[in-house]
Amino acid sequence: MPYAIIGILLLLFIILIVSNIKVVPQSKAFVLERLGAYSTTWDTGLHVKVPFIDRIAKQVSLKEQVVDFPPQPVITKDNVTMQIDTIVFFQITDPKLYAYGVERPIMAIENLTATTLRNIIGELELDHTLTSRDTINAKIRGILDEATDPWGIKVNRVELKNILPPKEIQDAMEKQMKAERQRREAILTAEGQKESQILVAQGHKESQILQAQADKEAAILAAEAEKESRIRKSEGEAQAIIRVGEARAQAINLINEANPGEGYLTMKKLESFEKAADGKGTKIIIPSDIQGIAGLVAGAKEIIKD
Repeated sequence: MPYAIIGILLLLFIILIVSNIKVVPQSKAFVLERLGAYSTTWDTGLHVKVPFIDRIAKQVSLKEQVVDFPPQPVITKDNVTMQIDTIVFFQITDPKLYAYGVERPIMAIENLTATTLRNIIGELELDHTLTSRDTINAKIRGILDEATDPWGIKVNRVELKNILPPKEIQDAMEKQMKAERQRREAILTAEGQKESQILVAQGHKESQILQAQADKEAAILAAEAEKESRIRKSEGEAQAIIRVGEARAQAINLINEANPGEGYLTMKKLESFEKAADGKGTKIIIPSDIQGIAGLVAGAKEIIKD
């Protein structure tokens, strides 16, 4: 019986020891209290706490966390009420300060974000608010980071998720955007027509220039062809005259070589006289030696007729 009790006690002791062995995972931190007071912060690894004396007060995640806060009503400088929701990216840098710095730190960050947003938007007009998201984000992040530093929290980034102005302002903005798009479309259409007309005019001008160049080249080629034709025609006529002269020279040489008689020469003179008489000239000069021969020929013709 005593051995059984000792065994049970030993088993309970082992269970108690094992239950007080803790493994801290990666990106986690445990805040340990001893007798109700802060003792230490456990990082990643194996740890053992003293039973009934030590207590894990808080388990803290060291990862960057994202909180999406619901829309908050804010009023601009020109008295326009809008709904703006924000997203805050933060990270716990000091688990002890996070555990003991503020009660319900996420709610504290939400309320601090809402009040900071109202203060910043209250100094801006509607148009400036819609076009200054980056400036607003930077201001909120700086204020939140400074305010949450005593809580062991670092605010890395703040983003305005949605900015929702009143319905009537949204309608007016949509009409303005539509008119602006129509204006830009009209400008683009006019610019396109202008470019088209310029291109057409340039094409017409280039076409006229090319046509003028083609006409000029055609005229030059035609002139050169006519010139070449005249040259060849002149050369042909010159060659023909030369050949006729050569033929006549050869004929005279042949006649001279043949030593024609007086009768032959007289017959040639008569042939020349007949050709001259067939012409359209009004005056004919007859050599003296041919006149006698012509008379004889006329008398002979009269005798033949009788």
